[in-house]
Amino acid sequence: MSLINTQVKPFKAQAYKNGKFIEVTERSLKGKWAIFMFYPADFTFVCPTELEDLAEHYAAFKDMGVEVYGISTDTHFAHKAWHDTSDAIKKVDYALIGDPTGTLTRNFGVMIEEEGLALRGTFVIDPEGQIKLCEIHDNGIGRDASELMRKVKAAQYVAKHPGQVCPAKWQEGAATLTPSLDLVGKI
Repeated sequence: MSLINTQVKPFKAQAYKNGKFIEVTERSLKGKWAIFMFYPADFTFVCPTELEDLAEHYAAFKDMGVEVYGISTDTHFAHKAWHDTSDAIKKVDYALIGDPTGTLTRNFGVMIEEEGLALRGTFVIDPEGQIKLCEIHDNGIGRDASELMRKVKAAQYVAKHPGQVCPAKWQEGAATLTPSLDLVGKI
């Protein structure tokens, strides 16, 4: 079953953000767009490159009204230790959620049960708590924050313009489509 257009299930988790431990719940997401970016583990190889890339785009995401959350099955304590020791992770100003019980990871369908780790899952959540984008990668394939930003902009556009859709490679300001009988077979 797809998670698209479903509500984020209730949860409560501890996170590390800006030198503090904070609590994050499904209520924390309400009223703004959110990105949940699951990754396998702290102190690994592809993960810091992805989280650093996302950190370099974080200010732009915030300008778009989007909050970012990195999530792994590590604890919030491990996130702090990684933040304190990795040059790439020192750049991360968004929350790193610890999910040692795997509750969130399972709720989003990205748990590798035999390893206790998450697949690389990216989820975009609208201000009402509905999942609007879901991408799951093999753990050997890193993600690109600029492509994610394009997709978030498209999701925000579609939300603000009911009845319009964004075609492939759509960029902000480009033409959109209004599906209708007149378009059938003409694209």
